[in-house]
Amino acid sequence: MHRILLLILITGFTQFYDAQELNCQVSIITDAKLEVTTTEQQALEQLEEVIFDFMNSTKWTKDKFNIEERINCSIQLQIKNIPTMGTFSGSIQVLMSRPAFNSSYNSLVFNFMDENVVFSYSRNTPLYYAKNAFRDNLSSILSFYALFMIGTDYDTFSPNAGTPYFTEAQQIVSNAQTSGAAGWKASETGKRNRYWLVDNSLQQLFQPLRDCMYAYHRKGIDKLYDDKKDGIKEIYKALLKLKPVVQTRPNTVNIINFVYCKTDELKSLLSESDTKQKTDFVNLLKRLDPGNSSKFQAILN
Repeated sequence: MHRILLLILITGFTQFYDAQELNCQVSIITDAKLEVTTTEQQALEQLEEVIFDFMNSTKWTKDKFNIEERINCSIQLQIKNIPTMGTFSGSIQVLMSRPAFNSSYNSLVFNFMDENVVFSYSRNTPLYYAKNAFRDNLSSILSFYALFMIGTDYDTFSPNAGTPYFTEAQQIVSNAQTSGAAGWKASETGKRNRYWLVDNSLQQLFQPLRDCMYAYHRKGIDKLYDDKKDGIKEIYKALLKLKPVVQTRPNTVNIINFVYCKTDELKSLLSESDTKQKTDFVNLLKRLDPGNSSKFQAILN
C-alpha cells in the first residue's frame, strides 16, 4: 500500500481500477542456428501469448493498482536447444524499472540473465501459479520473478516493503527443491541463481542493500526533478551503504546486479558534474564491483 500511495503522487491519479500489478512485455526468440519444426514454432508462438497472460493477469498481491501504476517489466525467453519434442532449454532475461517522481523517466532497477531454464510445454496448456506446490518448472520460474520484481519495486518506495513478496518467492524456491531442475539450489556451481537472489535479499547481512534501494530511489531519483544536485548527493550516500556488504561478501549476485543496472544511469546523471564528483562515484563503484572497473571509468569521459 505504501507504493500505491506514493504512486498517486507520481502519476496524479486517484481513482483505482482492478488492474493487476505487472505491465510485462514478453518475447520469445530462438537461436539462429536452431532447427525448429512447424509444430514447435506454433507452440512457442502460443507460449508467448500464454506467458503474457500469465504475468499480466495473475493477481500477485492484495493491493489495488490503477492501470497506470502497474510495474513496468519485460521478459525475453531465448530458446537455445530443443532436447526432445515439447522440451525447451535456454535462458530468460528479466528487466524491471520504476518511475521517477514528477517525470517521464524510468529508472532501471533489475536486469538479470538466468541461464538455467529448462521446461516442457505443449500447445493449449495454460500456466497457473500454485503458491504452496511445485506444478512445473516454467510456471515456477515466472512466478518467482514476478514476486521478486514486485518485492524489489516495493523496496524502492518504502523501507522493507518487499519482504512479503521475497518470502513468497523463497517459498517457490523451497517447493522446487525436489524437482531436479537447475537454478533452485544453494549447492549449484556459482551463486548466480534464483536461490541466492532471494536468499540474499532476506538475509540480515544484505539489509544495507535494501536500505540503499529505498534511499537511492526515494531520496535520490525522486528528488532529481526538484533539486538535481541534492538528488545526486543522496544517490552517492545511498551507494555508500553497500560498502559493508561488499567487505563481508564481495561479488555477490545482488550487489553486482544492482550496480550493473545503475552504471549507465549514473553516467548520464553525472554528465554535467565536476571532475571531483565523478571521480568520487567512480572510485566507489570500483570498490563495489571491481570486475567492471573499466566500464565505470567511462563516467569520467
